[in-house]
Amino acid sequence: MTGITSTPARGGGNGWQLIIADLALILFLLTLSALPAAEAESGARLAYGEAREKDARGLPAPQIDAAQALFRPVPGGPGLGEWLAAQAPDPRATLTIFAIHTPGKEAAAWSRAEALAAEARETGARVRTIIHAGTTDETYASLAYDTAVSEPD
Repeated sequence: MTGITSTPARGGGNGWQLIIADLALILFLLTLSALPAAEAESGARLAYGEAREKDARGLPAPQIDAAQALFRPVPGGPGLGEWLAAQAPDPRATLTIFAIHTPGKEAAAWSRAEALAAEARETGARVRTIIHAGTTDETYASLAYDTAVSEPD
């Protein structure tokens, strides 16, 4: 009498499951990589963003997203204009300059931020400046896909 045995094939017998998992991962990555191109064509963000908080004027509250690149001025390092030229150009990106100051050094913080903003505007970058009090004096810039705030129609 011949019977069917249920012995696994050599190599574990899970080959088709790994292939399906690999194909699913590849499909996910391809879909994810297409999102920025679709956003650039439509001019609208495809992910969350409609349910944002509104400010007192009814405008969407400004949002600072995670940075895609950070710039800190260091002696002997590139200037902000040179650094921006080395970044991938993207009209959706906003450069946010952060100037942190200790008490009594507000004017110096504003001068540092203003100089960086002028250098960035020469490259055509959209610039936003945020100045606030802190425990150290420092200035840095963040290049990110921040949500733009526009006036109502």
